[in-house]
Amino acid sequence: MTSRRTLLKGTLFGSAAALLPTTASASGGGPVLRLPAPSGPYPVGLQTVHLTDPARTDPWVGGVRELMLTVLYPARTVRGLARAPQLTPAEAEAFAAYAPHVHQGLPEPGAVDWGAVLTHGWVGAPALPGRRPVLVYSPGGGDSRVLGTGLAEDLASHGRVIVLVDHPGDPSQVELPTGIRRTVLMGPPDPATFRTMADTRIADLRFVLDRLGGLSLAPVMDLDRIGLYGHSAGGTAAVYAARGDRRVAAVANLEGYLDLHPAPADHDRPLLLFRTDGFEGAARIESSWAGLPGRRALLADANHWAFTDYGSLVPQLQATGLVTAAARAALVGTGDPAATLAEVRRRVRAFFARHLP
Repeated sequence: MTSRRTLLKGTLFGSAAALLPTTASASGGGPVLRLPAPSGPYPVGLQTVHLTDPARTDPWVGGVRELMLTVLYPARTVRGLARAPQLTPAEAEAFAAYAPHVHQGLPEPGAVDWGAVLTHGWVGAPALPGRRPVLVYSPGGGDSRVLGTGLAEDLASHGRVIVLVDHPGDPSQVELPTGIRRTVLMGPPDPATFRTMADTRIADLRFVLDRLGGLSLAPVMDLDRIGLYGHSAGGTAAVYAARGDRRVAAVANLEGYLDLHPAPADHDRPLLLFRTDGFEGAARIESSWAGLPGRRALLADANHWAFTDYGSLVPQLQATGLVTAAARAALVGTGDPAATLAEVRRRVRAFFARHLP
């Protein structure tokens, strides 16, 4: 009989093999990086949504506030459809230019064909019938929503509808219907800028909650079972957005500070507080989480961006000599990427399965 240990070892070996880059892209733009496949039983459909909030002025550039969403969901069939690239050609070009400035140690422009990275989301796939819990995601500061693709696809493959939210102005790039919107930030934001960024994200998330019922996929969304999750500044925004909003049933904070406003000690929804053991801001994280009623988890041999797709992509870049060992450690830690990926997926999936069954 095959033991559970043998099965687990085989699963991790398969995941590790899937995280090895191919040698070169068809266009000759460096190695082709691969995102890990989702682990659930359902194929994943993907839709892109543009929203405008006429009630708000964009704090970074003026004008009406615009948002971009990616909605991932269990699909009935994906026959005859195409997998979506992680980045559009315009986004890939902008990302390549900004990446080494937003995250020091990433390759210079031209070293990687970022536009060749494929997701496991099938564009426009028909949704599997049934009403399913909805999880809304906010990425870290400086990062686009697409860098949360791997975890989101895994959650969707296990039967949830995932809404990835971009917050134009602080991500390195967001493609709007009118073109590419680039970041206003270079380097860590000062306290006033961080407050503007976080407060804007909080308002964005609440607006998305308002608009879920009007999306084309609303018939397969159970709007009585909504969760928020986010990484870094997105985790900060998720916790504060849930305060006083009874639509939100559970929140997962992936290493986001909670000292923006007075400590949310009145948070009365299930809360996952998940951090790495390598993040340089650990003392501030722990101080800002003190006294909060939540489930705590620690990701070993990891650093801040291990919660994102960098956790899979950066080790591949190191394997091809495009990222140093020091840069990898500073970004995602030194742990085995397949084991780290499995732990992040398991913890987040189990938390929402318990509180949004």
